[in-house]
Amino acid sequence: MTEIKPLAEGEAWAGAKWYDLADRESGAVRRVFLWVPPEAAGKAPSEGWPVLYMTDGNAVIATAIDAMRAQACYPSGTNTGWGVLVAIGYPTDDAYDPFRRSWDLGPPPGQNYPPFWDDGEEVRTGGGGEMARFLLEDVRSFVAAKVRVNPEHQGLFGHSFGGLFALWLLFQNPEAFRHWIAASPAITWEKSFLLDHLSRFDAGAAQAYVHVSAGEWEGDHLAPFQTQAPDAAERLKEKAKTRTIAAAQEMAAALSKHPGLTADYETYGGENHMSVLPVAVNRAIQRVFALS
Repeated sequence: MTEIKPLAEGEAWAGAKWYDLADRESGAVRRVFLWVPPEAAGKAPSEGWPVLYMTDGNAVIATAIDAMRAQACYPSGTNTGWGVLVAIGYPTDDAYDPFRRSWDLGPPPGQNYPPFWDDGEEVRTGGGGEMARFLLEDVRSFVAAKVRVNPEHQGLFGHSFGGLFALWLLFQNPEAFRHWIAASPAITWEKSFLLDHLSRFDAGAAQAYVHVSAGEWEGDHLAPFQTQAPDAAERLKEKAKTRTIAAAQEMAAALSKHPGLTADYETYGGENHMSVLPVAVNRAIQRVFALS
């Protein structure tokens, strides 16, 4: 494979670096954040470092680094070891690029939606196949050229649309990762098309762990601060449609029936769809880098 050279690179947080990579096929530029354990962690294991890949890189990389640094230095008390963190985002200082992520994390076939902003472009979903190829081929190749990693011990984390993408990729390529972490996945998005993939899913020889989760206030009840809001009734109607907790629980139960897969579900108390993110990132660190 041709060496992938970044268009630009720079320093991020706590020793992390970022690289702007052009997709070898589409030319789309995405920012890849890479954090490697510090010298204090010692040398990489003979089989290479375990790796956690994450979507929504701009929003999650700093949290993931802090969660790793706080726990891996005290393994006997946390059961968390050192590993490599890779987060895929975009060339922006914002936490999200909602236009780009809609395309990248929306599995095919996708649909078209009104612009997010006045005079903006029409929003498209359905580019998950492009994102999957970029992740599994371009990014993995780039990371492997930078640091010795263990190809048999890698995980993928995604939240919301990222959780939808992670589950869709699991259905397409169940052996791509050993750990799959889907937080508040948008399972009912676009008429629950993901369930068609679930109904046809064959895990084959895959041996994997799947962790599905959601926040307490993503179920049938509003968060306390929302109960008196003018749009409370509309929010309750939307909750009844999205069924985030129920759909996630049902997904974990269905996946646990597949030989070779271990699947579980967790509700994060006191959290809503956005506040759940740092909790879920921390849980991904604990699951993927568990020592026993």
